Amino acid sequence: MAEQSDLFSAPAPAAPALVATKVEALRAQLNAWAHQYYVQDAPSVPDAEYDRAFQQLQALEGAYPGLVTPDSPTQRVIGAVMDGLTPVRHRVPMLSIRTETDTEATGAEAFDARIRRELKLAPEAPPVEYVAEPKFDGLAMSLRYEAGRLVQAATRGDGEVGEDVTHNIRTIRQIPLALADAPPVLEVRGEVYMRRADFDALNERQREQGGKTFVNPRNAAAGAVRQLDSGIAAQRPLSFFAYGLGEVEGAEFATHFEVLEKLKAWGFPVAAQASIAQGAPELIAFHQRIGAQRDQLPYDIDGVVYKVNSLALQKQLGFVTREPRWAVAHKYPAQEMMTRVEGIDVQVGRTGKLTPVARLAPVFVGGVTVTNATLHNLFELRRKKVRVGDQVIVRRAGDVIPEVVGVVPAPREAYVPNFRMPAQCPICGSAVVREPGEVSHRCSGGLFCPAQRKQAVLHFAQRRAMDVEGLGEKLVDQLIDGDVIRTLPDLFRLGLPALAGLDRMAEKSAQNVLDALEQSKRTTLPRFLFGLGIRHVGEATAKDLARHFGALDAIMDASVDQLLQVNDVGPVVAQSIHTFFAQPHHREVVAQLRACGVAWEEGAPVEGATLPLAGKTIVLTGTLPTLGRDEAKDLLEAAGAKVAGSVSKKTYCVVAGAEAGSKLDKAQALGIPVLDEDGLRALLQGQLPGGAASS
Repeated sequence: MAEQSDLFSAPAPAAPALVATKVEALRAQLNAWAHQYYVQDAPSVPDAEYDRAFQQLQALEGAYPGLVTPDSPTQRVIGAVMDGLTPVRHRVPMLSIRTETDTEATGAEAFDARIRRELKLAPEAPPVEYVAEPKFDGLAMSLRYEAGRLVQAATRGDGEVGEDVTHNIRTIRQIPLALADAPPVLEVRGEVYMRRADFDALNERQREQGGKTFVNPRNAAAGAVRQLDSGIAAQRPLSFFAYGLGEVEGAEFATHFEVLEKLKAWGFPVAAQASIAQGAPELIAFHQRIGAQRDQLPYDIDGVVYKVNSLALQKQLGFVTREPRWAVAHKYPAQEMMTRVEGIDVQVGRTGKLTPVARLAPVFVGGVTVTNATLHNLFELRRKKVRVGDQVIVRRAGDVIPEVVGVVPAPREAYVPNFRMPAQCPICGSAVVREPGEVSHRCSGGLFCPAQRKQAVLHFAQRRAMDVEGLGEKLVDQLIDGDVIRTLPDLFRLGLPALAGLDRMAEKSAQNVLDALEQSKRTTLPRFLFGLGIRHVGEATAKDLARHFGALDAIMDASVDQLLQVNDVGPVVAQSIHTFFAQPHHREVVAQLRACGVAWEEGAPVEGATLPLAGKTIVLTGTLPTLGRDEAKDLLEAAGAKVAGSVSKKTYCVVAGAEAGSKLDKAQALGIPVLDEDGLRALLQGQLPGGAASS
């Protein structure tokens, strides 16, 4: 990790005046960070950095008790009521839990040893019984029910006073609004959070709309809950876990685990991983087990929580300043850390997308050493104001690609220019383009760019394009990685020895692939066009182009204005086609494919209105005797028909084969003509379906 300020370095022997100065600086910094985190929902440093400074302050105050003040962050829960939200005084304070940052087994052993010492248990006494639970990374919440109805929801705030957010909490479907068989007064404590998939989808929508992206799921959830407008919370997919109680009247419990079971009975979500643990060995096993599952969980956790199970023992142990003595949070390695940006490079993906990537001073985050992190795209990079030399927060969770989530605010020592996206692809030198309305820059090299070779070959060989059976992803990986082929024409120059020499490719399998390649040479112009992988040219557009121009050379030489005359081709698609064929290396690939024997029938241009089935919608269902589904679809679309997946009143006719299902039933109910395969062939020859035989 990049070198940090001496402010947080390990304390050396110093005069009390110097220690007092350092303590004041730590308090000021912690209060500023806490205000950004809890009040503004906009953290500026990772949790690990806050924890490190907090522990530094605890150590200094422990060594010099005279420096402890009532307003120190170590003596209270930090938080504040947002302007516009009504303050709520908690009947039972919502205190935070002590954090054990030793991520190894010693963290659980130290907690168990302290509990046994404070309970004055002899070494031979039975183990203490605990409840172990995941530590959710969300927003603490208190839900107050009176006579079984939710009357108030409040944030933790400073532990004594929180905020009334009932209007937002009512939008969370997991939280019951009414309880059966509930005591007269019941305060349920838990965590509002956002699932990872929901968070990723939210950020993706924000990027597409040019809006603000969120640093992590916790702050996205907190930002939604602490809004005056409940519509914002309703639009964000929030979730809830219950894990304890506050004020209760009319019910008694003996253990914490009994509380969790009752919460489940009342209908609250409770972590399925919560379990009873006997002594330190079982706490250690729980910490290791949940740690191994951490990356697969659908939500973020940053540790586990251990609680003494007996409520009587909890009462006996009591509290110390801001923390219960009977519980501890045992952390995992941080998923967010700070480091320095040493450079910004550009990576070209297999689809041609250019992604700016931060080159970092090595930092240990999420259990691995990270040296690179994605910046997504130029607009995201500019929004986050990332420049070379900046201190940044890097996040890595599980197998997710590390990303830069923000810059740590600090003045730059000198002017650093903004990063600019290159005009030419750093891999092949082709022009870099960005289409109107898109945020991503792309290499226009397509078939020529080495970074896109695998994607180009796989797309070219797929069933709806050239249909080369047996040419799958694993074989393509070997062909490209082993430099056996470099371009699409190289596929048709492969020999049996080269293929049979690859891993898991026997001579018979190699010959089958060569036979499939030979068979694929006889194709259609729409399939060939689609197989070239021209951006925005799907199957339907390829067919429209083939019908309109009749020949490939006419398409390759067409101007943008001429391309705009094609049915359903707009400015973006027309420009994409023109740019593709304007590049000499793409024309060279086409010429070489033709030289290898790839061929198709061409004809005169056909106006859409002259096609026999122009404007007609036809549905295929069941299995035809001799025509495959794709073949039948190709024949119909070549005649101008639109092949749909469902039957409606606008359907012209239905072509049904063996084992036709609900589509046939619906067609018959609506009185829509039904054809068999012979009827389809007659239709293609111009015979109307009025007298068609039904299947």
